[in-house]
Amino acid sequence: MGKSGGRDWMQIYSIYGTDEWQTIGFLIFHAFAFIISSLLLLLYFSPFLSFLHSLLPSLPTPFLRFAAGFSGSVLALSALCLLFAAANILYSSVPLRWIMAQRMISTVPDWSAVRTALDVGCGRGILLNAVALQLKKQGSSGRVVGLDRRREIAVAALRRAGAEGVQEYVTCREGDARRLPFPDGYFDVVVSSIHLSGIGRRPGDSPAAAAAERGRGLGEMIRVLKPGGVGVVWDLIFVPEFTQRLKEMMMEEVRVSERVTAYMVNSHMVSFRKPMDEFLNGAAPPLDWRANIC
Repeated sequence: MGKSGGRDWMQIYSIYGTDEWQTIGFLIFHAFAFIISSLLLLLYFSPFLSFLHSLLPSLPTPFLRFAAGFSGSVLALSALCLLFAAANILYSSVPLRWIMAQRMISTVPDWSAVRTALDVGCGRGILLNAVALQLKKQGSSGRVVGLDRRREIAVAALRRAGAEGVQEYVTCREGDARRLPFPDGYFDVVVSSIHLSGIGRRPGDSPAAAAAERGRGLGEMIRVLKPGGVGVVWDLIFVPEFTQRLKEMMMEEVRVSERVTAYMVNSHMVSFRKPMDEFLNGAAPPLDWRANIC
């Protein structure tokens, strides 16, 4: 069995499953459709060639033979590509999620000092429970809060915390990442895994409006983070945008990870530390963290 961050990936799958079965099923269905089509073309090549010749008698037979063979090759290669995409999405949604959770955890230098942590967009709870396991490993009395916009998902994440044996370290709540229901400077650590890029996304929204929604989510993470606290975001698309905004907001130790291929795209993590003194170098304090990045 494959290993993911020291754990058997089938064990991880048995607890968390995947939320990508529709996409995976779609890809596998079409892959097998292409495989069957290419095999039928191979088995019945001569009748198919005769059929093409009857439809297009003006074209030379060598050209039709090449076109039929090329079509079969394209079908077979397309099937392989679809199967690879399905495998990559399955890997990204289960083992890689756990691996990235461990990498995000490793960016926090001292978990023994962490008493409160927040996972924004906890989803199935992979990152949430990885944080809880780290707190348990440290013998901490701290807790991690998982927040998701759908109540049923938050409840399911809490059940999985029980399966991991860390339920006493976990609290789950329903909420919107753009309006976090927590006071300023409450958490020692705030993390988010492939969530900010999707918040507030509606059909017909302009790119500027979508960027503003992402900005509100990032600003809320900073607002609830204690001065000196650490934030970590893993995203598939918008890490360069988040990095620029974090620097504009004078966050410290802004670091971008190496590229990691996930869901067929290049993803990155960005980590940062909130300054102990938010108003550095005599700069005027921002009126509102959320409005500052819109």
